[in-house]
Amino acid sequence: MSSSENRQSKLSQWDALMLESLTAYGWPKEELLRRIHAGELPQDESKFQFDYKQLTASAANDSAAFEDAVYNGYQIKFNTLRGIASWILLALGEEAELGLEPGQESISAKLTADERSRLASTLSYGWVIHGEHQGPAGEKSVYRIEPLNRL
Repeated sequence: MSSSENRQSKLSQWDALMLESLTAYGWPKEELLRRIHAGELPQDESKFQFDYKQLTASAANDSAAFEDAVYNGYQIKFNTLRGIASWILLALGEEAELGLEPGQESISAKLTADERSRLASTLSYGWVIHGEHQGPAGEKSVYRIEPLNRL
């Protein structure tokens, strides 16, 4: 692990999902942070029913780390199978497919090379992404995400 990875801010999976849902509003990062710190956030009407007051509280708890996460990216502290699928939907706009057969649990998603890189930098320790990118960089390829402990 490189020293830059050691310094990457960490967010809970739920905070990361809430943050990604708010980026869909298209606010500049400064405006996003101002709204989060001020608690001036919309009512979530999505299937997730986020309570953004929790995100405001998390941001206040460690403001510098939270701001670093917004500006420079973050790693999720602990991922779950469904949490990864939800993150892919919110952050990348791609519907992922869950494989829930015991012992074969995984997530499959069609991603560009850049989306795969972003996902890889965000996943918590203990997950691996299988698959190689096929075709031009802007085209999507199928990747499978699964727990590392089965390798």
